[in-house]
Amino acid sequence: MNTLPTPRQSSRNAHLIIAARLVSDFGAFLNMVALATYVYLLSNSAMSVGIFLASRVAGGVFASLIGTTFYRRFRGRSPLVAFDVLRAGLLLLLVLLPVAQHAQLLPLIAFGLGLGNSMFAIGLNSQLPNMISADQLLKTNAWLTSASSGAMVAGSLVSGLLVAGAGFEAVFALNIVTYLLAALFVLPLRFPAPEVRAQPERSNGEWAVLRDGLRSTPVIAAMLVLSMADTLGSAAHNVGFPIISRLLTPESASTTLGLMLAVWACGKLIGARIASRLPGSENVNLERRFFFGVLLMSSGFILMFQQQSLYGLLLFALPAGLGDGCSEVGLMSRLQREPDRLRLPIFSFLTLLQMTGFGVGMLIAAPFYSLWSPGGVVALFHGIPLGTLLVLRGLALRGERARRSSQRPAP
Repeated sequence: MNTLPTPRQSSRNAHLIIAARLVSDFGAFLNMVALATYVYLLSNSAMSVGIFLASRVAGGVFASLIGTTFYRRFRGRSPLVAFDVLRAGLLLLLVLLPVAQHAQLLPLIAFGLGLGNSMFAIGLNSQLPNMISADQLLKTNAWLTSASSGAMVAGSLVSGLLVAGAGFEAVFALNIVTYLLAALFVLPLRFPAPEVRAQPERSNGEWAVLRDGLRSTPVIAAMLVLSMADTLGSAAHNVGFPIISRLLTPESASTTLGLMLAVWACGKLIGARIASRLPGSENVNLERRFFFGVLLMSSGFILMFQQQSLYGLLLFALPAGLGDGCSEVGLMSRLQREPDRLRLPIFSFLTLLQMTGFGVGMLIAAPFYSLWSPGGVVALFHGIPLGTLLVLRGLALRGERARRSSQRPAP
């Protein structure tokens, strides 16, 4: 039988998970800054950056397709530890092998990192309600987002400084240590696993459960659609980060990229804290925080990429981060309130939508940077989630009018 964690277990698990997330994301942002710049410097091509990032996304897509089946069979902390070790092993290749082989290896490493990142996220997010008591979920999600943001600040700044002072190899070596340390934080986790069915459903049964669940809660379907649309904008600005950094400060692109991500992360941390402290914790409040966060984030990125100076770039990175933090806390907290049987397929499907949108967006956005300015490309791609948000709002208003009309008494 499935039992809820005791308050002491819940608090202990929360502290361990937050610590693991902090250390893991610190490492992730170390290699995010370093690898994006590394690929661009090796190839001097925006298309190569796009291909590298698309390979990372392809690993995430693969993870989303196998995530539900995998975590129905393998539960608990062991898979989370394994995916930390996998990511450390992949980065070890960049330390051990000669630089001449890196260009050919980087897409493969990117695929493995994408797989490990997504499988870790699916397992953690879908099992979090089994580790943390329900009344602590919103607070824990906010702290997880805050930890991720703090890690982004530190990882982005340290990466730029390490690249400038000690080279890329030092960043990769430190990154390996962080993933192994994150695995050590996951090891002590204890939580009651959900009740296992005698005969697991086949994969098409899982998708049928998801389809029926989304039909019964259309607002969840709307949140998933908007999440996918938002990844198209995210793809454009991720490809554009090293490009605009080099355009504005050719002599210190890595440092500029680190500063930009650090300010964005500060905004994300503040946004997560605000989202957890706003009054109201009902589903509708979480949904509103998500929709407003996407609006603020996309608007912030559009304004950010219109700037012609480093100071302007950093100024508008802050509201972009605020929206990101608010939307992430709202989305995660709302989806985790779904029943256990539906929660795992939802998180696998969310990963599939985000990774597909991210991969398609990167492949489409990269060629645009050779034709348009970075500001034009980001405005085009972040206009997609803003347009989607307007359409969803229009459909919601239309549905409300239809319901009110059907409830009027007949003359």
